[in-house]
Amino acid sequence: MCGWLTAMFHAADGTATAPIRIAAVADLHMRDAVAGRFRPDLLRITADVLLLGGDLTEGGALYEADLLCAEIARLPVPVVAVLGNHDHDRRLGYRIAAMLTDLGVYLLDGDAITLDVRGRRLGIAGVMGGSGGFPGYPGRPDEGSAEHRRRMRRGPLDALRLRHALDSLECETRIALMHFAPIVDTLVGEPPKIYPGLGCHDLGEAVDAGGAVLAIHGHAHGGTEFGRTAGGVPVRNVSFPVLGRTYAVYEV
Repeated sequence: MCGWLTAMFHAADGTATAPIRIAAVADLHMRDAVAGRFRPDLLRITADVLLLGGDLTEGGALYEADLLCAEIARLPVPVVAVLGNHDHDRRLGYRIAAMLTDLGVYLLDGDAITLDVRGRRLGIAGVMGGSGGFPGYPGRPDEGSAEHRRRMRRGPLDALRLRHALDSLECETRIALMHFAPIVDTLVGEPPKIYPGLGCHDLGEAVDAGGAVLAIHGHAHGGTEFGRTAGGVPVRNVSFPVLGRTYAVYEV
């Protein structure tokens, strides 16, 4: 489950320090059919933090959120999450966010959290993100359904919020967490005609400008796990259908 991203860090006295282990998954789409499926693996997790990249429920129903909370309750590591588009299907995203917060999950939406991990400060900035398109795959923000137009507008706006959240972090190790994709590389496997709806190039620019060392997203069920921004930052599509396992672990 593990992939190296950077070399070992060194403390001020020159001694090597172990890398931070980031567990991540998105698109659990909690519903009756999968209830209990993920919990055994999550209880055995050995990472330093678990990141959840949205679409945590199948359709934004509160009973699905109850199933989600049962799945991730009392885990042995901190949990940081963003919501996805399906978590807002019933316009109850604010209720789901409150349920997760009550459980102790750090729910991000244009803000950031700093965690102390074995003497190092780990910063995580998060947004849902949105559509917007990419060079060669432009979106059409003024066409289509009202929902389509909202997502097209949200992509660039959430990119600005992500950049601000990353800039607010006072630490060297910064991670960007989102639901929609920031690059095309991790969409490969999806039909190219839907790339504009799966993410936004502006999100990738925010990752680079904000000094992130890793970007995590989901949403693209038929995409690819590994990619990089134009600035060389590793990007990981951790959608459960892509991973084929409960979570992946990346070391930074």
